[in-house]
Amino acid sequence: MKIKKYFSLLSLFCVFICCSQEKETAKKSASKAKPILLADPTIFYENGVYYLYGTTTGDFPNGEGFQVYTSSDLKKWNGPSGAQNGLALKKGDAYGTKGFWAPQVFKHNNKFYMIYTADENIAMAISDSPLGPFKSDSKAPMFNLGKQIDPFFFVDQDGKKYLYHVRLTDGNRIFVAELKDDLSGIKEETLKECISGVLPWENTQNVSWPVTEGPTVLKHNDLYYLIYSANDFRNPDYAVGYATAKSPLGPWEKATDSPIISKKDVGINGVGHGDVFYDKNGKMKYVMHTHFSNSGVSPRKAAIIDIDFEGTKIKANAKSFVLLQE
Repeated sequence: MKIKKYFSLLSLFCVFICCSQEKETAKKSASKAKPILLADPTIFYENGVYYLYGTTTGDFPNGEGFQVYTSSDLKKWNGPSGAQNGLALKKGDAYGTKGFWAPQVFKHNNKFYMIYTADENIAMAISDSPLGPFKSDSKAPMFNLGKQIDPFFFVDQDGKKYLYHVRLTDGNRIFVAELKDDLSGIKEETLKECISGVLPWENTQNVSWPVTEGPTVLKHNDLYYLIYSANDFRNPDYAVGYATAKSPLGPWEKATDSPIISKKDVGINGVGHGDVFYDKNGKMKYVMHTHFSNSGVSPRKAAIIDIDFEGTKIKANAKSFVLLQE
């Protein structure tokens, strides 16, 4: 009996040691994990690698360019991994002196393009790699029609190319224009307003400068979907909704079930201004930013949520919401 009791105590001791070690390992890995501090994020997928870009909001000033992080599984992120000290685009290599915001990366003619905001204007740079360096010989914006931000490049099935963007005129209003075939600028005669912030959920603080911004456009079953964010990004009620149209130029009808991603759904303030992407299994997701905490806006954090079509509606799965970590 004494021998049995001895072995029982020894077994319990071993279990205690193992559990303690597991807890310690978990603590260490948790302490090492840091949130990805990017606003206005976008994810570009190429050859098994996810590339995450955005407006830098941490210790690194957004006046220096754009960082990029990489991942193979959307869980563990490495970086900043840009070709120039973590930067995919560095100030001085393309248009812009300050305010590098809201990049989008796409592939065209075997080159990688970054369309982005700087100095409250829209510009484009090109690279041979998603890591950069993205450069442009032109140190001018794509067009000069006042202040505009938040560009989104969309190619329709007929090959026509469109630039959705936000014009700063009596509020942040989303516009669209057809792009020239060589991507050098817009066809100004096609410039048209899509939407502005007129619904109660889009302006919860009743400000005189209503905001709709961060457009992403995709096509599904002959309908065009414009996913956007509304309210000032500093407002806890910053949220994501969508509108539909039968043409890339509109007219757009706002969805009655908007917002589809909000603090009510995910429990974090200031969720929005992101981009749609598809993972390696073809699953549709939305990357966005959130406030740093319930008491502080910046530096903003990057996060991902699953979204999908249900009939003609877009639904978000709140249970899939996850903050990104490096």
